[in-house]
Amino acid sequence: MFEGASKKEYKLTEDIMNAGFSINPDELASITSKHDMKAFKMHGGVDGISKKIRSTFDRGISTSDLDKRQMIYGENRYAEKPARSFWAFVWDALQDMTLIILMVCAVLSAVVGLASEGWPKGMYDGLGIILSILLVVMVTAISDYRQSLQFKELDNEKKKIFIHVTRDGTRQKISIYDLVVGDIVHLSIGDQVPADGLFIHGYSLLLDESSLSGESDPVYISEDKPFILAGTKVQDGSAKIFLIEKCLTVGLFKWYSTDALTIVNYFATAVTIIVVAVPEGLPLAVTLSLAFAMKQLMKDKALVRHLSACETMGSAGTICTDKTGTLTTNHMVVDKIWISEVSKSLSNNNSLDDLNSAIPSTTLNMLLQGIFENTSAEVVKDKDGKQTVLGTPTERAILEFGLMLEGHDTEDRTCTKVKVEPFNSVKKKMAVLVSVPNGTYRWFSKVFLCSDAQRKNILDTINSFACDALRTLCLAYKDVKDFNNEAESPTSGFTLICIFGIKDPVRPGVKDAVKACISAGIIVRMVTGDNINTAKAIAKECGILTDDGIAIEGPEFRNKSPEEMRDLIPKIQVMARSLPLDKHTLVTNLRGMFREVVAVTGDGTNDAPALHESDIGLAMGIAGTEVAKESADVIVLDDNFTTIINVARWGRAVYLNIQKFVQFQLTVNIVALVINFVSACITGSAPLTAVQLLWVNMIMDTLGALALATEPPNDDMMKRPPVGRGESFITKIMWRNIIGQSLYQLVVLGALMFGGERLLNIKGECPIAVINTSSPNAHGDASVFNEINSREMQKINVFHGMFSNWIFLGIIAVTVAFQVVIIEFLGTFASTVPLDWQLWLVSIGLGSISLIVGAILKCIPVESGGTSASPNGYAPLPSGPDNI
Repeated sequence: MFEGASKKEYKLTEDIMNAGFSINPDELASITSKHDMKAFKMHGGVDGISKKIRSTFDRGISTSDLDKRQMIYGENRYAEKPARSFWAFVWDALQDMTLIILMVCAVLSAVVGLASEGWPKGMYDGLGIILSILLVVMVTAISDYRQSLQFKELDNEKKKIFIHVTRDGTRQKISIYDLVVGDIVHLSIGDQVPADGLFIHGYSLLLDESSLSGESDPVYISEDKPFILAGTKVQDGSAKIFLIEKCLTVGLFKWYSTDALTIVNYFATAVTIIVVAVPEGLPLAVTLSLAFAMKQLMKDKALVRHLSACETMGSAGTICTDKTGTLTTNHMVVDKIWISEVSKSLSNNNSLDDLNSAIPSTTLNMLLQGIFENTSAEVVKDKDGKQTVLGTPTERAILEFGLMLEGHDTEDRTCTKVKVEPFNSVKKKMAVLVSVPNGTYRWFSKVFLCSDAQRKNILDTINSFACDALRTLCLAYKDVKDFNNEAESPTSGFTLICIFGIKDPVRPGVKDAVKACISAGIIVRMVTGDNINTAKAIAKECGILTDDGIAIEGPEFRNKSPEEMRDLIPKIQVMARSLPLDKHTLVTNLRGMFREVVAVTGDGTNDAPALHESDIGLAMGIAGTEVAKESADVIVLDDNFTTIINVARWGRAVYLNIQKFVQFQLTVNIVALVINFVSACITGSAPLTAVQLLWVNMIMDTLGALALATEPPNDDMMKRPPVGRGESFITKIMWRNIIGQSLYQLVVLGALMFGGERLLNIKGECPIAVINTSSPNAHGDASVFNEINSREMQKINVFHGMFSNWIFLGIIAVTVAFQVVIIEFLGTFASTVPLDWQLWLVSIGLGSISLIVGAILKCIPVESGGTSASPNGYAPLPSGPDNI
């Protein structure tokens, strides 16, 4: 396929030789990208290439060479697109079609106005529309620009991927962007290959290359097929690879009559009414609320990868959660051990001494040999010479126990590993074949097929440990004379060495978080691979498993018929001994059969299908693999269940904030459109001019979105059921508030427009101008107070928490300031006249009555939506008033 690929000549430049390297970067890159086995062998294979770039398999590279390597072979970074400037967002805002039409109207109005009324009076209407448009554009651009900065910050967080390498003879964890050519990288299941490399050593390494080749079958990597490409994913096995290439380097008419001016003004007003009618602020409110929630969740250790996940999480009715590391601390220790037919507690150092003296030396030696050989954990030394155990929490716990038991030095092993079968969630075992000094071979396995005579005693021990909330794991061995490298480990004939009881304490705060879920109508279901007794003990401690709930094992669950699952699934609170496929089946049925909104946690590669199938996938940031993180909507950076509840709280806040904004916006819409339409039909003129309508549009769209979309969550949000699928977004409670407020404002504005001169006893040269100013002023003031009213859709006390929300207070202050400027200082430009303090008090007083109207409306009982239809059986949202 790549015949002749190595015939191209690559020359060594002076810079390469001066840096101490003896292979051209382009040639190095072509070896892997072209799978050029001929060139690979010509350079002496992995050993030869490592020498040419001054790297060794045991010590890796020297950190003193980093600058040279980056200069010659490049950095492991891609060229990022430059951030968009603020003016680019201004330009985008100007592309809005309705604003373009308004600008054309403004120009026509100015041209016709100059021709008919002269300078400067003829410019007022046109210039007023243009300035209003520019104001809307600038506010929109500022908002979008700030959001882009937030998203860039979040994107940078998503790109923080770390990987283990060997440098200067020590194991280190570094960012993939700090990798250089020559680094020795350690890969395990679920990792994504960070750069092109060559296989050095490993066990059963299977790579998923479908993202590159399109082939769904995994590729087996060995010394005979050493080429590893960036972007592929480790499906099984583990390995050390040798990086040889950076990976991230990979578009007019002029009319001069008064009739023309009238037509243009009518047209401008008509277009402006359309602008007001179209809810352009809704997308802004949604985006603002989601972006604000994303930023706050980052502070709470949750990285939202997909914007819509914030809101979706607020509707979640079920959380299918892992146990280990999510509900528990994931800091495991061996708490008990069953060995030589005796169970021993290991709570202190004296217990270890007792264990040493209580078991025969041959059994102790076999135990230690099994611990140190059959493990995926490693003992490494950091730069200060301090020993650290790296690996999964379970493997670390067992290896740390072995080190405490014997103080074993990994360099003094007398056995040599011949074959390793790494643990995966399907086989649920790890087996290692070693050669022993007497010339035979020995299998160590963590799965043991016991005889009928042994079964009762062993099961009693396992159940005893499990009832103490301990995870159980056995260690067994089998001696063989020879082996077949292609065959899997044997399944029988093993001798049991011991059973470990591993303690993993429940995280602080989890029990309260589960209580909060129950109060919020969210069912928490534990899905774990642990023993059912261990799972039940932990679930009861967390408050997940209740008297009415069911705990079931994966094998039993997967054998149920669809009819049986329909009756069973609503009661399942714990699923033990489960496979990733069981989790996927549970999620699929909850979503399809019961129409639940389902959130799922996962950390392993095989959790990816369930994460993808769920409405909200939550991957663990610490224990999670890169494959799981890529399939998730949210990454829980601290692996804590309490953080998941915070995501749900913010999700509900987002949903409620958007509802608040829609309620506020529809009220302003209805009032502005109805009053202008009715007035135009009766009097032939619209009371709200184009400039005033654009100001109203700005209040309800941009400023309203900024104020209401950034309300933080409160505890009351977690005391009501989630919103089910298919429920109306605009609830009956919202319609009650919208219709009531609209009727009040229409009555007030109608009275001012058609009887204001008499009611307010207005006298002077131009009472009509005063009325035409008082009406929009009253409308603006009522909108400001209704904005405060919209903070709570059911509670009478709308001021609760308002004075701690500086964003809301700031927006209200800005809105009031603009209102004063428009009324008092813009004059002919905004078609207003200055008002005396008595009329200002009247406008403010009429506007403030909106608060009283709102309180009265909340005393009117309204049926809640379909929330009670939720299958979890919780009560619907209350519809009456709330005094707090």
